[in-house]
Amino acid sequence: MNPHLTAAIALVAIPTLITLGYAGLCWVKPVKTCQRCAGTGRITTRVLRRPRACRRCDRGHRLRTGRRIYNHFHRLRAEANR
Repeated sequence: MNPHLTAAIALVAIPTLITLGYAGLCWVKPVKTCQRCAGTGRITTRVLRRPRACRRCDRGHRLRTGRRIYNHFHRLRAEANR
């Protein structure tokens, strides 16, 4: 087999597999743990160390970026077909 053909196949196959894997992950598990509050939903203030609600998430979970993009296009399609 030609080494250039093998390299071309690898350049196409690897990103495709990564993209499909991430899409599958977004489908099976659409939320992830918030990195800022470590899934607790609360963070402490810098000065007095008082706990308060995390601004980035809702109850310690955030919607994955891929799932957010999917929801956006799904909503656009649903509104266009009304």
